[in-house]
Amino acid sequence: MKTITVNVSEPVYADFQRHAEQQDRATAELIREAMENYRQAKIRPVRSLRESRPVTVQAVIKPWIGRGELLEDLMDSHARD
Repeated sequence: MKTITVNVSEPVYADFQRHAEQQDRATAELIREAMENYRQAKIRPVRSLRESRPVTVQAVIKPWIGRGELLEDLMDSHARD
């Protein structure tokens, strides 16, 4: 774990200290948790497929008939590898 120095206002730090005491946790633990929450929300967000937009890559080579054809294509490509 990396040790860092962060300057925060007294009121912000006091809020973290009070909340940590109420939760019976260390203040540093709450700050690490807050940093991880920020990282997951802003820096490396995890998005579901429902949130993703479709991407156009190329024209359709041939229409898809069904699952059986897909399985055959997968098996053929695997056999070539």
